[in-house]
Amino acid sequence: MPIDLAAAMAAPPTTKTISWTTRDVLLYHLSLGAGRGADPQLRWTYEQELQVLPTFALVAGQGPSAGELAPTALRLTGCDIDLRRILHAGQAVTVHRPLPAIGEATITTRIADLWDKGKAAVIVLEHSAVDPAGELLWTTRMQIWARGEGGFGGEAGPTEDAALPAREPDLVVERATWPDQALLYRLNGDLNPLHADPAFARAAGFEAPILHGLCSYGILAGAVVEELLDGDAARLAALEVRFAGTLTPGETLRLRMWREADRLQLLATCVERDDAPVLTHAGALILS
Repeated sequence: MPIDLAAAMAAPPTTKTISWTTRDVLLYHLSLGAGRGADPQLRWTYEQELQVLPTFALVAGQGPSAGELAPTALRLTGCDIDLRRILHAGQAVTVHRPLPAIGEATITTRIADLWDKGKAAVIVLEHSAVDPAGELLWTTRMQIWARGEGGFGGEAGPTEDAALPAREPDLVVERATWPDQALLYRLNGDLNPLHADPAFARAAGFEAPILHGLCSYGILAGAVVEELLDGDAARLAALEVRFAGTLTPGETLRLRMWREADRLQLLATCVERDDAPVLTHAGALILS
């Protein structure tokens, strides 16, 4: 059905209560590649020394229940879109304090913006999480690109500058993915068959299932913490990206980082495809 702009923007926020355990955090870190090398990286892989990457906020409480079926559509008030027509276009997270390894939160979700790009629509979902004491834990903004859903009469939305510093990066690192990584990462809760089913992926225009954008996002967060923040996850306060291209499991991310005081500019590209962009318009706020 076509997007109903008035209904979507007038829809009241929804709320739900989630919880997570140390096991969920460990699964998330392992699905990003923690502990796969000679270094066991116990800060990410062992409950006795466990930190929590801020990007865990995007999957907290989302793990699938036994027997749960994958959804086939994105359904929001005013929007009902086949999953084969959508892509995760951008993501931002701000953590207001370090995330606990075991916790509970109430999530409030609203459509913050709805942009008409002509041939596509961009739906911006905002999620805020508060703990049982009413303290704000995190805020996220998710951009969903819906192909063929434009033309509903909305504003085009902002145009953001993707220019990077006119100098060499302060740091360049690479992170390899592996062929079945998407099958592990999807156990964090995103069961979209685009990441598992070859026939579904082909119907959506891809040669093979693709890696979750949020997996690349988490890999970037882990690299920032490990390489620039002395392994201290609490120092990464915010991270935003645009998903500019897909990554096939087994390909390698090349991560470029520029630091200016408490802010980073970042770029992630695919090594095997001549540095084709994967994550752009990327920036982070770091704490000293």
